[in-house]
Amino acid sequence: MKVLEKGMLAARMNRFTRGAAGSVIDAIGNTPLIHLPRLSEDLPGIEIYGKAEFLNPGGSVKDRPAANMILDGEKTGRLTRDRIILDSTSGNTGIAYAMIGASRGYRVRLCLPSNASEERKRMLHAFGAEVILTDPAEGSDGAIRRVREVYEQDPDLYFYPDQYNNPANWKSHFETTAVEIMDQTGGRITHFVACMGTSGTFMGTTRRLRRDLPHVRCCSAQPSSGFHGLEGLKHMPTAIVPGIYDPELADENYWIETEDAYAMTRRAGREEGVLIGISAGANLVAAREIGRQLVAEGRPGVIVTVLCDGAAKYLSEPFWND
Repeated sequence: MKVLEKGMLAARMNRFTRGAAGSVIDAIGNTPLIHLPRLSEDLPGIEIYGKAEFLNPGGSVKDRPAANMILDGEKTGRLTRDRIILDSTSGNTGIAYAMIGASRGYRVRLCLPSNASEERKRMLHAFGAEVILTDPAEGSDGAIRRVREVYEQDPDLYFYPDQYNNPANWKSHFETTAVEIMDQTGGRITHFVACMGTSGTFMGTTRRLRRDLPHVRCCSAQPSSGFHGLEGLKHMPTAIVPGIYDPELADENYWIETEDAYAMTRRAGREEGVLIGISAGANLVAAREIGRQLVAEGRPGVIVTVLCDGAAKYLSEPFWND
């Protein structure tokens, strides 16, 4: 395995793990990799693991890119004390911006679909962020269009990280997430799979695995249609496609049904004792699909996916009652 380039976020994380007192940003990353044996007990030879990103201080995988984009903005001088952090979000990146902004003394203004979970809205309010609600029928694309309008009205007022088009997004996963996965599996990983919103988690982790463990198959996943209930995820054929997304990178893509993701989210809590969010449930659906294909081919596998966030932001959703 090649030596990790010490990017900004990776260097901060490394400082924290050496035992030094640190800030909120220093607490991001180095999350556990959880073995989920009951989800693969009907799949002989298959091991499924989930990267427990809900244990980041902001509660999601989005802490990593948000921190990296803010650090990059400070380093390049685009983010200064007199500028407001502005971006569109489906919730988790916005929570990370708000958390880090509060800890570093920045104002934060976010465009958010109005049908985002009530828990996410309350968390943003608790961190002091200003929220501009957008048309729920337009999903994350509506928030993107609105934030562009806000920014164009007064660009000098804002630092606009633009998470869908900012390379610092995927680089955070290249520098940290992928390296942790390789270390935690001892290089045994055979498959990586992740659903896509901005696509940063999949793009960055896959690029690092391609470089250091080229035998690993990297598979993307998406909602099966443009009209779905998988908050934060994009159906690329019908969505505003992120600039950081490379459709040629995935070895294979899996199409996920909303109801399957809901069922898996419930199952993870009831069978594995892991309360996760809906996109994490979708990731586990894709992981099991890979496992079924490997069993049919008579091959073993070590499949790693991402538990993007926890259930706390979704407990008011009715699907838990099924």
